[in-house]
Amino acid sequence: MRKAKVACLLSGKGTTMSALLFQSRLPDCPYEIVLVASNVPGAPGLSIAEAEGIATFAHDHRGMDRRAHEAIMDAALRDSGAEYLALCGYMRVLTEDFVARWEGRMVNTHPSLLPKYKGLDTHARAIAANDAHGGCSVHVVTPELDGGPLLGQLPVAILPDDTADSLASRVILAEYQLYPRMLADFVTRETSPDWLLGRVRALAMDLPEAEERESHGSPGWRTGGKSGKYFAYFADQHHGTPNVALLVKTGGVDEVEALAETAPETYFKPAYYGASGWVGLILNRPGLDWDQVGEWLARSWRMAAPSRLTRLHDAADQF
Repeated sequence: MRKAKVACLLSGKGTTMSALLFQSRLPDCPYEIVLVASNVPGAPGLSIAEAEGIATFAHDHRGMDRRAHEAIMDAALRDSGAEYLALCGYMRVLTEDFVARWEGRMVNTHPSLLPKYKGLDTHARAIAANDAHGGCSVHVVTPELDGGPLLGQLPVAILPDDTADSLASRVILAEYQLYPRMLADFVTRETSPDWLLGRVRALAMDLPEAEERESHGSPGWRTGGKSGKYFAYFADQHHGTPNVALLVKTGGVDEVEALAETAPETYFKPAYYGASGWVGLILNRPGLDWDQVGEWLARSWRMAAPSRLTRLHDAADQF
C-alpha cells in the first residue's frame, strides 16, 4: 500500500505529533511522517522524532520577517517530499500566501467544538457558557482562523467541578484519538470512489443542461433532454481494472491509443468504450489535476451536445 507523505509542524512538546507518528506505525495506516519541522530549534518534539528515526528541521523565527521565515520552512517541507501538512501545536500565525501554497493539504486540530470558541482560552469559555460538553475538532486549514472545513469532532463531557486545566487534560486525550483517524481519512479521500464521484458530479452537472442518468449500473451524464447523448461515465474499478476513472469522448480510437501509450499513468483504453473513441482518465492517482478533469468534461460535452447548446456556449466563450 502506498502511504501518503505527511510533514508535521510543531513548536513544543510534540505530544500531538507523537499521536500521529505512532498511529502511522500501525498496520494499514495510510500515511507516514517524513519530516517534523519547528520554528523552535530546541523544541522537545524534535527529539522525539529524531529518536524514532524521523527527519527533522528547525529554523528560529526570531528576528526574521514572517514571509522570509515561511519561505525557509516551506522549502524544507517540499524537499522532504511531503504531500500534506499536519499542524501539531505550531505557534505561528501563517500568512495567506503560505496557506494558499498548501491549499486543501494542510490540517489542524483545535480544542473546541468548532465553530464555537475559535482562538484561545477555549476550555474556560466553554465552562463559563455552562456548556454540557467541550471537545476537539480537526479541520482543513484556510486563511480564516480555525474556520476551515470540518473533518471530524469528538465531544468531551464537562464535569461540575471542572476547571480549564482539568477539562484540557481530558480533551487532549480525545484529540490524540481523533486527529490520527481524521488525518488517515483525509489523505485517502482523494482515492475514495465516493469522494471522486462527488467531485466529478459537481463538474459534470455544472455544464449546460447536463443530467445524471445511470448506465449499465454506473453513473453517467448526458445533455440535450430526452434525445441527449452521454458525454461522460464514472467507472469504479470498471470491468475489474484497478482504476477509478472518468470515461470521456475523444476524437477517435487513434487518439485513445496515443494517450494510453504516451501517458499510461493518466489514461487507458477502456473495455468496450475504447473501441468507440472513449478514453479512461484515471482519477485515483497522486497529483490529479482537477482543471484537466474539467477540461475533458467540457470537451466531451461539446462533442455530445446538440448544436443549439454548443452555439450558445461558443458565443459565451468569446466574451
